[in-house]
Amino acid sequence: MITLTAFRWVPDFAQGLVKDLRVRWALEEAGIPYQEKLIGPEDQASAGYRALQPFGQVPVIETDGLKLFESGSIVLHIAEQSQALMPSDPAGRARTRTWVFAALNSIEPSVDNLGDTEGEEAWAVARRPAAMEKVQRRLGELEAWLGDQDYLEGRFTAGDLMMTTVLRNLRETDIVAKRPRLAAYVARCQARPAFQKALADHMRPFEAHAA
Repeated sequence: MITLTAFRWVPDFAQGLVKDLRVRWALEEAGIPYQEKLIGPEDQASAGYRALQPFGQVPVIETDGLKLFESGSIVLHIAEQSQALMPSDPAGRARTRTWVFAALNSIEPSVDNLGDTEGEEAWAVARRPAAMEKVQRRLGELEAWLGDQDYLEGRFTAGDLMMTTVLRNLRETDIVAKRPRLAAYVARCQARPAFQKALADHMRPFEAHAA
């Protein structure tokens, strides 16, 4: 069985956003059972964990002697085993991979950069307009591609899974909400039963810690 490493606790602002959620969602969509291994800061710094994840981050999966880190790599590995996440035809598989990389390389860096300017320090205030302009441009391009489609390639794939988790990083803003097509797209993806199950399982350790 797959073992998934995740945090036993994170601050409130990060709950629902830690990247093990991506892997949990992919596993739920694919119908692949797994068990979780929860870790804390002391584990991240250990030699044993660094042998699994050189940077001390989550997620990591271990299965049948295979050890993988980086959420994009793990999601693609899962998707390649499931037509629920990746079509069987070569072109469809290639397009799915393309959208996974687009989420990670064309959208997420801009979103992260905007998040870095949230403070009131002079450098953050100075950088914020340019960071906002970049995010708005990228989201406009994404929205133009999506058009009236339910999903990026017409059917749900791992590309939509990854894109949705990236756009969720803007949940404390109105940036996505002001783009009705994108807002509806994110809501549609989050309404999937596999996402709801993955989110509940992702949040459970944090809720237990709070109690």
